[in-house]
Formats: sequence, C-alpha cells, structure tokens
Amino acid sequence: MCVLEISKIWNKIRYEVSLLLKKEPILSDFYQYSILQHQNFISSLSYILANKLSTSMISEKKIQNVFNEIYLNNPSILNFIVRDIKAVLQRDPAVNDYLTPLLYLKGFHALEAYRISHYLWNIKKKSLSIYLQNRISAEFSVDIHPAACIGSGIMLDHATGIVIGESVIIEDDVSIFHSVTLGSTGKNFSKKRHPTIRKGVVIGAGAKVLGNVEVGLGAKIGAGSIVLKNVPEYVTVVGIPAKIVNKLDRKICHNQEEKSSFQSIHNFQYGDGI
Repeated sequence: MCVLEISKIWNKIRYEVSLLLKKEPILSDFYQYSILQHQNFISSLSYILANKLSTSMISEKKIQNVFNEIYLNNPSILNFIVRDIKAVLQRDPAVNDYLTPLLYLKGFHALEAYRISHYLWNIKKKSLSIYLQNRISAEFSVDIHPAACIGSGIMLDHATGIVIGESVIIEDDVSIFHSVTLGSTGKNFSKKRHPTIRKGVVIGAGAKVLGNVEVGLGAKIGAGSIVLKNVPEYVTVVGIPAKIVNKLDRKICHNQEEKSSFQSIHNFQYGDGI
C-alpha cells in the first residue's frame, strides 16, 4: 500500500514541477537535479538529503547510496515517510502541495534523515548514526538523538532549535513547533530519563518537556511552557510550570481521532499562542 501511495505522491510532485517550470524558468536546473532526473520519490529524497548533509570528507554520492538502500529495503520507513509528508500537507496551512516539504521544509528533511540514523543505530552502526545526527544538527538546527523512538504522521513545523533526547518516545500524529526541547532534568541518569509523548499531542513553540514524564493522548502544550509533571489526556497546559487551563470533551475527541488533526492545530494556534 505504501508503494502505491508514494507513487501517487510522486506523480503529483512531478506534475507540480511541470507547471512551475513555465512560471519560474530560473529554477529549471534546480528542479531538474532535485526532481526530474529521478525515477521515483525515494531517489529524489535521498538526493536532496545527501546534497544537504554531504561534506568534503563524505561525498554526496556515498550518503545518497546509503539513504536510498535503506529506504528501499524497509517498507515500514516508506510508510512513515508517506504519513509524515501527508501530515505536513494536512496540518500546515502554509503548505498546499507535496513539493514544498520535499524541497524546502527542513523539519521534514531532518525527520526523514533521522529515520536513517535511527535505523543505523538499531543495527549497531552507531558511528555512522552519530555522524548523521551531527550533520542533521549542523545543517538543520534540529538535534534528534538516533536512539529516540518517533512514530509516523509527525510534523516538525519551522523546526529550528528542536531537541529530542535519547530515551524520548513520540507516538503517531504529533505536531512539534520550533525551539521545543524534549529533554532530561539532569537529575535522573537512568535509561528512561526523557518524556513520552502520546498520540495526537501538539507542542507549541519554545515549550520544554523535561524528565521521564508522560504527555497524554491528544494533549496540547502552550508556547513557552515548561512541563515537569505528567499531563493528562485531552487537556491544554500552559505556563511555568505548566498548569491545566482547559479540558476537552473526550467523547468528541474520540469521534474525531480518525479525522485530520488540522482543525485542532488551527484552533490551538490562535487560542493558546503557538
């Protein structure tokens, strides 16, 4: 199913580029190298990421080959990519097409590059994994430890300054805005010392969630808040330290779980200060 979905997305992207070539001929070489010379979405994504993450010491071609091989041989990662790019289109009102996240959004770039470093970490290729973590941090200003576990349908909006620690767990359909830290308190040196973020959570810009705490299903964290304790399901918390300011109707939330989460983010953006 993910192969069919990614093929549909790729066809839409190529069609979008064909229209843009007429409007923006100055970008023709950029479109040719990034999109048109590639046979499929994965080849294009691998090229784009390798172009950004390569250095004089490790060539673009070597990184591209690593990314391409891992993506193509792991259908579960492809499924994550499909859900991630769809999440951007559904939840970011500034994005109207699939081409934009693929070419321009560093949150999407950082996330899909992290998925490679996470895979490498899990197969004990830790040196290459940490090298990629460093390059992702340097290039995108997004620091995700390769051991962190991140689900699908994730949106990293704006993304600058996001930090995600080693034992963080993020479930599906989570939205994280810029300058968010999911870190430790510095007091707990156990294996699980970072937060667990449940499905459908929205974390506003500049919020910090620290320690082995859990943010419950569908909860929302206001911009600039500092969370040091567990957050229940379906509540909004704001402040330093974060306190509950709103409780959502669980029945309504349950009925809407299968729908797009765009409306939830839209309301949060204007109501709670993302």
